[in-house]
This record gives sequence, C-alpha cells and structure tokens, in this order.
Amino acid sequence: MRDKVEEILDRVRPSLRADGGDVELVDVKDGIVSVKLTGACSGCPMSTLTLKNGIERFLKEEISDIKEVVAM
Repeated sequence: MRDKVEEILDRVRPSLRADGGDVELVDVKDGIVSVKLTGACSGCPMSTLTLKNGIERFLKEEISDIKEVVAM
C-alpha cells in the first residue's frame, strides 16, 4: 500500500510545489497515512485544510482502505 500512496502523493506534489511546499510520506499503518508537510506548507495557516480537504480526500478516493491522513 505504501507504494500506491507514494504514487498518489506524486500526483498531488505539483500543486503543493507551485506554492513553495511539499509533502513527505512518513508511514502507512492500519489505514492511517502519516505525512510531513514541508516548505511553505509547514508553517501555513491553511495546512490543515490542505491536509484534510486535499491530500486526505484524494487518497481516500483512490484507496478505499485509507481511514485518515495525519501530519507529523
């Protein structure tokens, strides 16, 4: 599953990088995806919105076993 998550994150990264940010995959365990937001995303007040309404929503649409995405 980790490879599939990484593949999907690769499709999300261009949008994040356009604003000076990025996302790193930390872990995938029991349907919980742990990521680290970096660059401009790490201190952005909108990072929670990006995480939940962007990254998490996209991963859940593509992989039904994903329960949640959390930032580390």
